[in-house]
Amino acid sequence: MKDINIDVPKQSIFGLLGPNGAGKTTLIRIITQIIFADTGRVNFEDREINPADVRKMGYLPEERGLYRKMKVGEHLIYLARLKGLSHNDAPIKIKYWLEKLQIRDWYNKKIEDLSKGMQQKIQFIATIIHDPSLIILDEPFSGFDPINVNIIKDEILELKKKGATIIFSTHRMESVEELCDHIALINKSKVILKGSKKEIKQQYRTNTYIVDHLKDLNGLEMNFHILDQSEMEEGLKRSVVKITNEQSPNDLLAELIKHVEVHSFAEKIPTMNEIFISKVKEKDNE
Repeated sequence: MKDINIDVPKQSIFGLLGPNGAGKTTLIRIITQIIFADTGRVNFEDREINPADVRKMGYLPEERGLYRKMKVGEHLIYLARLKGLSHNDAPIKIKYWLEKLQIRDWYNKKIEDLSKGMQQKIQFIATIIHDPSLIILDEPFSGFDPINVNIIKDEILELKKKGATIIFSTHRMESVEELCDHIALINKSKVILKGSKKEIKQQYRTNTYIVDHLKDLNGLEMNFHILDQSEMEEGLKRSVVKITNEQSPNDLLAELIKHVEVHSFAEKIPTMNEIFISKVKEKDNE
């Protein structure tokens, strides 16, 4: 890692992004004290981290690790006790989470009898069973179908609402769009972009608009640049147009309605996926 300087706001969902091999997992292992950095420091709760702070963290690694021959219930009790829950509290909390994630009937099943998605739910429960103040999730949706992805998304948002800070590492940019408040993009062990998701998306606006309309725009003399035009249903066409910094959206719309019947008009805000690809390519070409 090289000069990594990241602030994770409390009670936020922080997206830790980057291509394969960028250094995300190494950084997570330093935060969780699995490995130690040669230089620099990690602050936790406004002071330098110490070994006891690991008890306040929940870490779901990308590499899964469950004891396949153990039963779900006994496995979770074992992990919960390791994380400091009492003999009486552990079963109560485990049954609560099994019920919440709709897998109550699997309490006495062996881990090896569960699907990949079911095993992932068990690992998620093990990660948050002790109510950690910092939750680190590395590709948490791996193995889930869309229904279970939504269940876990809802739980992540609920954990944030209850006061947890969540570091969320993923390649699924649609999940970043939905969940993250702030992001840091790492490439080749360096931070190349960081900040609030909202501010970053504003920063990468391109004065580009999507217009659905009747009649072809090609061949008409107008004061904007047509980037793309495609056919839609019921005779509609969709154009992607770009204006200059001196023009306003009202200027564009006023010029359009002189020539075509406009059915919809919206700014094309860049997605996190587009920003991700653009920024990584830019740094790779330097």
